[in-house]
Amino acid sequence: MKFHLKRILSSTVFITSFAFAVRMLLCYIAARLSPNPARINLPYGVELGRVARAIAAGEGFSSPIRELDTGPTAWFTPIYPYFIAGIFKVWGIYTDKSRIIIQALNCAFAALTIIPIYGIAKRAFGQGAAVGAAWAWVFLPTALYYPTMWVWDTTLTAFIFSLIFWATMAMRERHDIPSWTGYGALWAFGVLINPSILSLMPFFVGWLVWEARKVAAPWAKPAAAALLVFAIALVPWTIRNYRVFGKFIVLRSNFGLELWLGNNPDVTDTSAEWQHPNTNFAEGEKYKRMGEIAYMAEKEREALTFMRTHPGATLDLMFRRFVSHWLAFSDSPADVWENGSNYSKSFLILNCLLSVLCLLGALYAHRSGDPEAFLFAMVLLVFPLVFYLTHASMRYRFPVDPIMLILAVGAVAHLLSLARSQNANEKKAPDHVSSLPAL
Repeated sequence: MKFHLKRILSSTVFITSFAFAVRMLLCYIAARLSPNPARINLPYGVELGRVARAIAAGEGFSSPIRELDTGPTAWFTPIYPYFIAGIFKVWGIYTDKSRIIIQALNCAFAALTIIPIYGIAKRAFGQGAAVGAAWAWVFLPTALYYPTMWVWDTTLTAFIFSLIFWATMAMRERHDIPSWTGYGALWAFGVLINPSILSLMPFFVGWLVWEARKVAAPWAKPAAAALLVFAIALVPWTIRNYRVFGKFIVLRSNFGLELWLGNNPDVTDTSAEWQHPNTNFAEGEKYKRMGEIAYMAEKEREALTFMRTHPGATLDLMFRRFVSHWLAFSDSPADVWENGSNYSKSFLILNCLLSVLCLLGALYAHRSGDPEAFLFAMVLLVFPLVFYLTHASMRYRFPVDPIMLILAVGAVAHLLSLARSQNANEKKAPDHVSSLPAL
């Protein structure tokens, strides 16, 4: 009976189903507490929801700013806005039915993330760590919050990036062209959901090529096939952007705004969100008047001018965003600890533990000599760089939270193993001493 129960609790099917049920229960509770959600704000995705609304209303991929028709946009890559637009088209724009469908699907994405989490952790740290990481994801606060409260690509991106990471580990033993072609397609799908993960692609593909060269396996044609499929998948969106804007925009147009929000004279903590055109009427009108491309170009110039003329302030802001990324707070941790609620303090402690254990797990993976430790290191070192430069957010970090959680649980599993070994050695010590010859 005990073995049977353990087997059930270790099953990814059971853990995934349980995770989905927990999240749907939270959605139900949230709906009962807030029966009339704002139609143009959360939980409908703000700018993303506005673009999905425009698509569903027959206005095309356009108008991300609240209450303003601003024309075509490249603010987002296409997959998730069209996905939400499809739901709006069938179940109604900003209706409760659409909200329920969207939240249910986001809960499903969050629950399904357990499958790659389990696979990655098992390969890197063993069966026990895999089960521990899967159950930790079930109850991780951010993994409960985002699928139930946000309409954004955040949850889907975390799921797809976890699959990419898992696939990269598996591709180390695969050198055939069909497998690499599928790998390139998976990367393209992920990048067209959220381009933030693109920063890791050169390192992941480069690592696979390096590992193939080490064992004298074929790599040139497979890697070329993956990159060709990836590039071809991006072509339709790039062509659309060029036809609409007359400018070469491969993925998104909004980098200038994101850079300016984190680098201008009015930034206080890590960004000036109140200056966002979706919340600042004057900026929204300016965005509409200038047009998206000109507006973004102006914001990029202003941000770069500020960074060039205020190097000390820029470095200070980057450091604050570094802290914010790892501790998931834009406010000073000291201020949170002194003036925050008990919930805020608990969340700060949890994020401190997650970050410290995550780094310990990465160190353990490196010391074990496993070449796949390189992938974990790149996630921690490379992925956050753009957010140190622009502005950080717990939501921006969420796509790599599964990897951080795996490393943290791996560190705990390693520490427990060391503790068990030490206890075993201490128990053996008296027997060893008694076996020594008497003097």
